[in-house]
Amino acid sequence: MSGKSEAGSVPGDLVQVGFIAGAYGLVGGVRIRPFSTDADALLHATTWWLDKPGLRDVEVKRARMHSGDVVATLVEITDRNMAEALKGAAVFIPRSQFPQLKDEDEFYWADLIGLEVENLQGERLGVVHDMMSNGPQSILRITDQANLEAATQSAAQSANERLIPFVEQFVIKVDQEAKKIIVDWGLDY
Repeated sequence: MSGKSEAGSVPGDLVQVGFIAGAYGLVGGVRIRPFSTDADALLHATTWWLDKPGLRDVEVKRARMHSGDVVATLVEITDRNMAEALKGAAVFIPRSQFPQLKDEDEFYWADLIGLEVENLQGERLGVVHDMMSNGPQSILRITDQANLEAATQSAAQSANERLIPFVEQFVIKVDQEAKKIIVDWGLDY
């Protein structure tokens, strides 16, 4: 993403962290469905980037968790109609603004996307192209890079996608410096 907003230039490290699910309250609050269960990045950032009507930054007055969502008031949104108009907008935060992780075995999804995945036998399984959650755990969505580049993402997902639970039993090591994840997973799984 690059371009300009009214307030200045767009950061090059924007990561989508959720989307606006609707209005909250009568005075312009919004309800955000976060992609993370703890939503730390949303709760700590003072500026968000929204893609509706165009990519622009908005100042966050207040944000808090409420029933699994984040509810927030934004400086320029002053009534329920304005908040409803934002429904469906993607919410982005610069990766540089994410809170520091507390444990070396914790990772942001955004940091795993693009890493090569190989098994204990040294066989290449593909590249993490996305992550998803099935509730209790995160899941690596892996596809062969050649297939991903040759086809649309949705076609690649249905063609040669591997789904590997991101749990200690299967994920042996994440080496961000080497851009590699080692898993206990066979080629034939």
